Amino acid sequence: MEQQQTQQTMEAEQKGTGFKREITLFDAIMIVTGGMIGSGIFIVTADISRTVVSPANMLLVWVVSGFLTIVGAISYGELSSMFPKVGGQYVYLKEAYNKLVAFLYGWTLFLVIQTGIIAAVCVAFAKFTGVLFPWFSDNNVLFSIGSFNFSTVQLLAIVSIVALTYNNTRGVKNGKFIQNIFSSTKLIALFGLILLGLLFGVNETAIQANFSDFWGTQTATDGTSLIPPVGIALITAIGMAMVGALFSSDAWNNIGFSGDEIVNPKRTIVLSMVIGSALVTGIYLLINLVYLLVLPMHGSADATDIMGQGITFANNDRVGTAVAEIIGGYKATIAIAFLIMVSTFGCSNGAILSGARVYYAIAKDGLFFKNMGRLNKNGVPAAALWFQCIWACLLCLSGSYNQLLDYVIFAVMLFYILTIIGIFVLRVKRPDLARPYKAYGYPVLPAIYILFASTICVILLIYKPMYTWPGLIIVALGIPVYYFFKKRFIAENPEA
Repeated sequence: MEQQQTQQTMEAEQKGTGFKREITLFDAIMIVTGGMIGSGIFIVTADISRTVVSPANMLLVWVVSGFLTIVGAISYGELSSMFPKVGGQYVYLKEAYNKLVAFLYGWTLFLVIQTGIIAAVCVAFAKFTGVLFPWFSDNNVLFSIGSFNFSTVQLLAIVSIVALTYNNTRGVKNGKFIQNIFSSTKLIALFGLILLGLLFGVNETAIQANFSDFWGTQTATDGTSLIPPVGIALITAIGMAMVGALFSSDAWNNIGFSGDEIVNPKRTIVLSMVIGSALVTGIYLLINLVYLLVLPMHGSADATDIMGQGITFANNDRVGTAVAEIIGGYKATIAIAFLIMVSTFGCSNGAILSGARVYYAIAKDGLFFKNMGRLNKNGVPAAALWFQCIWACLLCLSGSYNQLLDYVIFAVMLFYILTIIGIFVLRVKRPDLARPYKAYGYPVLPAIYILFASTICVILLIYKPMYTWPGLIIVALGIPVYYFFKKRFIAENPEA
């Protein structure tokens, strides 16, 4: 069966009716970095600092998150080299376990994860556009129906989703072109921000506040003494704080979704995941170091100036904007707003491009709407792209995407753990299968990932049950949907 599908894929490529292998290593790295860097790095540090208290612990959160991300990428490399097909993680879970487990991942991805990210990032893009063009504002309501308000921010978010979706339906070359431009621009701009911060933003007040007792008791700008958690309390705090850091580093695995469109996928996928993850991890650590060199970590909620607010109480948690204003005043704030616009636009394009490939793979297995398993004349799953577009736009209208993303934090981590465990399962289940790349550090590094990620899940289950159980319910809702599509597929294909 697998050989037959491979043969059909090769024949489709020759006829020009199948996926087109046009994603090179550079393109893949841009998809990885562009998908990972959205608006999170400019915002989540505020919440992390409130949770772990000390500057050392704050940086430790980013170090551990980066380590887990890179280990995850290294481990996924074995799976991607074994199954370099469209669908990525969906395919890995299907091969390691069964179609039900794989479908539940794809179902959650479509219902909340990928579409929720697209909606949230495009709304962030629209909000930061409002810094340059104030007409785009949550307060600028175009019309209301009962308690529902439709603002110019929602309008721009939806227009951007539709425009990016349309561009991606014209072929993978168009999608990667946008990704390359915006990802390379944001990387250059981020390195520029880091350099400017190190050269012109270093503040003696911030250095004294943050580094005089790097690990210990901190003093807020209002004179309040803050003692960092220790022991089990510290492990718990780091576990909860890592949620924001891990989601800011997420999407490193999305390049695997496009397996059949990648040049030399067995090599390119793992290289792009590892290089991209390492590059983004380095950038995130340097940016957070700049934050600590420019602003005192702990401020006061009552303060009216940026230095007084510090990192913990930066206006709307926008630490990046606050640091930019300290470095270069209002013009720098405009520049950082533009950078975040570029960052979020590129991030949403990467999510739109990659997500549709998973729904295509599910539909090809007869577990989703039939049209989603077809390619258009440009060799892309246009129907899957438009289905994704419609649902993401509805999430923009609902305004519930942020809450939904909170709810699936636990589920996302659970699927990562299952996928890494899949490496061990396949070593036993299919030992003779060709492995062009074997997970570096196996079995130690994959086991460390499973241990750390499982610890975070347990912490969330105990201390944030309001987020974990709804996530599990969303996943469980996919079970009857799976059997509905499976029954229909069997009825239509009795010989299958």
